[in-house]
Amino acid sequence: MKFHYTASQPDGKIIEGETETSDYEGVLRYLAGSGLRPVSVKALKGVEVGGAKFFGQSISISDKIFLTRYLSLMLKAGTDLFKAINILISDLDKPTLKALLIEIRANLEKGNQFFVVFARYPKYFSDVFVNLVKAGEASGSLTDILNNLSVSLGKEQELRNKIKAALIYPVILMGMSFLILILLTTFAIPKIANVFLSAGVKPPFFSQIVFSTGLFLNANSAVVFPLMIISVLGVWYFLAKTYVGKKFLYVFGTKVPVVKNVIKQYALQRFAMTFSSLLKAGLPIMNALEITADAVGSFELRESLIRISREGIAKGTTIGDAFRKEASFPQVVTNLIAVSEKAGHIEEILKTLAEFYESEVDIAVKNMVAFIEPVLLLLIGVMIGGIALAVIVPIYQLVGGI
Repeated sequence: MKFHYTASQPDGKIIEGETETSDYEGVLRYLAGSGLRPVSVKALKGVEVGGAKFFGQSISISDKIFLTRYLSLMLKAGTDLFKAINILISDLDKPTLKALLIEIRANLEKGNQFFVVFARYPKYFSDVFVNLVKAGEASGSLTDILNNLSVSLGKEQELRNKIKAALIYPVILMGMSFLILILLTTFAIPKIANVFLSAGVKPPFFSQIVFSTGLFLNANSAVVFPLMIISVLGVWYFLAKTYVGKKFLYVFGTKVPVVKNVIKQYALQRFAMTFSSLLKAGLPIMNALEITADAVGSFELRESLIRISREGIAKGTTIGDAFRKEASFPQVVTNLIAVSEKAGHIEEILKTLAEFYESEVDIAVKNMVAFIEPVLLLLIGVMIGGIALAVIVPIYQLVGGI
């Protein structure tokens, strides 16, 4: 099988080439033997869609913002797409993004459309991104579409950063508290427990549980700690990487009022922003609804949007009436959609809704953090206080027995 590769030399220079071998591993061995670091490898024959592989860095949201904004500015200045890509290739330092642009250039040289390469990498480029680029290319409005994409991606990044920044302190607080609790139970408690055991004092039942736990962890730390780390990583992978785990986390989140509010507001913001962008790009209403359904990040809204498309719009129901049948959307949203549909400016109303819910997400996150912090402090206080009592009560017994 023949493969096309992009690799970096020891001095950082990016080169391209082709080689013939049986599989990807053969290409990697060939590159390693030539002193080259692989950036991307793509099979030229018999390859499935998305067959190219990137190595090392991924394509981040910042990379996508840079790419769309730069190309938009170049096209607006009158530079053709092919030349703009060549300029980017010569200016860029990041190997992965450079490899992507080299592949796009090769694709354009073969007469293929611009969006095709993005569609090969669903891990990095969503259906929304691909379909917007496709629509912009077909309608001749690629400059505006790329500019709108850079703006919407920028807002998405800003919103994510706000959520992450708000959650940093509670996460650090919880992690440090857990670490202190483990250290106390594993190393301090066993020493205290041995003092009481050697003195022949029988501590209260609760103290016995704490001391036994500490002695067990101390005696089996070589086995327990690796198991704990593996368990934490396993739970993280299940919740973050699997469909069942994500759904479980979503359902659990919707049961906690302050978390539920954040999830709902964020999903509505994603819905309004995505649906508005797709409609503005000229996508058919049903296609726009189906693509938006996969982008909202809410299982409830996803199912509602699919029903609106397949059981409402497909059967001749107006957009407003189809939305009004779905209880998962707030009444203010469904009413605004119905009114704007009749007025013929639904995209503008959806864009305004997206901006409104962006501020609502910010408020909801602040409220969530304001609730979580004291709850965490209370739980930490109870745990530390419980351990302290487990130690203090036997001390009083020991002193009283002297």
